[in-house]
Amino acid sequence: HLPKGCFSATMFVLGVLTGFYLCSIASSTYGTWANNLYSNSLNHANEVDKPSSQPHIIFIMVDDQGFRDVGYHGSEIKTPTLDWLAATGVKLENYYVQPLCSPSRSQFMTGRYQIHTGLQHSIIRPTQPNCLPLENVTLPQKLKSAGYSTHMVGKWHLGFYKRGCMPTQRGFDTFFGSLLGSGDYYSHYKCDSPGMCGYDLHEGEEAAWEQDQGIYSTSMYTQKALSVLASHNPKRPIFLYLAFQAVHSPLQVPARYLERYKSIPNQQRRKYAAMVSCLDEAMRNLTLALKRYGYYDNMVMVYSSDNGGQPLAGGSNWPLRGSKGTYWEGGIRAVGFVHSPLLTKRRTRCRALIHITDWYPTLVTLGEGTLDENQSLDGYDVWESISEGRPSPRHDILHNIDPIFTKAKNGSWKAGYGIWNTAVQAALRVGDWKLLTGVPGYSDWVPPQTFSTLQLANRWHNERVRWDRGKSVWLFNITADPFERVDLSRRYPHIVKRMLLRLLQYNKTAVPCRYPPKDYRSNPQYNGGVWGPWHSDDDKEEDESDNSLFSHLGNMKSKKNMKQKGNKKEPVTCHCGSCS
Repeated sequence: HLPKGCFSATMFVLGVLTGFYLCSIASSTYGTWANNLYSNSLNHANEVDKPSSQPHIIFIMVDDQGFRDVGYHGSEIKTPTLDWLAATGVKLENYYVQPLCSPSRSQFMTGRYQIHTGLQHSIIRPTQPNCLPLENVTLPQKLKSAGYSTHMVGKWHLGFYKRGCMPTQRGFDTFFGSLLGSGDYYSHYKCDSPGMCGYDLHEGEEAAWEQDQGIYSTSMYTQKALSVLASHNPKRPIFLYLAFQAVHSPLQVPARYLERYKSIPNQQRRKYAAMVSCLDEAMRNLTLALKRYGYYDNMVMVYSSDNGGQPLAGGSNWPLRGSKGTYWEGGIRAVGFVHSPLLTKRRTRCRALIHITDWYPTLVTLGEGTLDENQSLDGYDVWESISEGRPSPRHDILHNIDPIFTKAKNGSWKAGYGIWNTAVQAALRVGDWKLLTGVPGYSDWVPPQTFSTLQLANRWHNERVRWDRGKSVWLFNITADPFERVDLSRRYPHIVKRMLLRLLQYNKTAVPCRYPPKDYRSNPQYNGGVWGPWHSDDDKEEDESDNSLFSHLGNMKSKKNMKQKGNKKEPVTCHCGSCS
């Protein structure tokens, strides 16, 4: 046994040595853990900074730009930026949209025809309790699931009667713009009818009073788009949907742009041309920003008009027939191009058949997203057709079947060979052939010289069509006759019958139409003077009962309208209670 003092000293020494040993182990362990943490942090930082293989997607939707209203289509309007972007990219010269705002936007957002979303008729009115059906998965939702940051600037026009319909509820991380189809370019006010007026500029889901500087909307939306690009990391994928209000009426533009077009005598055309020039300048600023902030080299830009031009508001679709709101080529064949360093073949014209529904599967696939089999898309992935010049996978386009639109007085089942009631407005493209039934809409050709000092209502030099009055079915070979001058319906009845059968097949897949009556609760005076949602989420059961009522009315009308066909009664497919 050690003496007591020696024992204590010994224990002290052992304690010190043990402490040093434990500290050494702890220090070594901490050092290893710290090194691992530092290494993991570096790896994470490298992952964040590593450029994504997914391309940035910039989609530009312009409003009411006519087929001829771009420099490279022979216009007197100066569009140097659009001409350069198209010339160094791929011009889409067989590209189709819908004849009105909401229909084109709904098909872009869903990749589905109007007959499959219930939006067959007209546009979504600001006073209607209606919007893009919530069961449809939108393009921004798909891209967001694939890792994209999603932003929208500009015109929505897909309904807003409840918050679930708003852009930020349909896949966009941010939204700045208008909910309605049109409005004042400076004050952002819109009157739908006397006593139904309100403010329409929104940031997210609220009125953007504080952000409103009274700036012309084309410039304001461009500035906002540039701020989105400036604040985002270009090494992460972004989807920017920039939907300009221009060049939709009202015809408003800063005076400095008007000075360029003093030689145009017609006031509407002069203002319209100035608005297009302002739009072209906006595209220049956007392109420079994409380069400045590091997006350009890994970017796909798509430019598209939502429908044809409106001659009464200065637009021109020459040499195409018809105008906005019609199913003639002037209403549905659009200005469009793709600009991207990622294109395999640049500086080309793409004549493959392409429709606005095709952007959904094309962009989702390009963005490395997934397409679900149960989505029943009507669009096709056309990237190889655009980028490599391959044939289009698309063979036909259902332009629409509208069971509510005014019926053709001379339309009948007899004129449709017992296959189709030609009183119903419908339009179909199959290969080279295009079929129209019912009332296709305003059908004149409006040549450039129309825009003289004369009032447009008194156009004496329009090419008026008189020989087709009383008709309810037309057939054209669009490849050989893109201007729809030679109706071949009587020469080729077998082709007419074949296409009517195709229309019938499509109509069997149509869902009930959504076109509810005006809801006076939508009046902005009940919402602080702002156009915005007026239904609450608690109204869901009411909405569902309304939809059931619409379907029920359609079914009742269908039963009532049994058609006698030989000795056999055949029910007519009737949606929205619109059969006649």
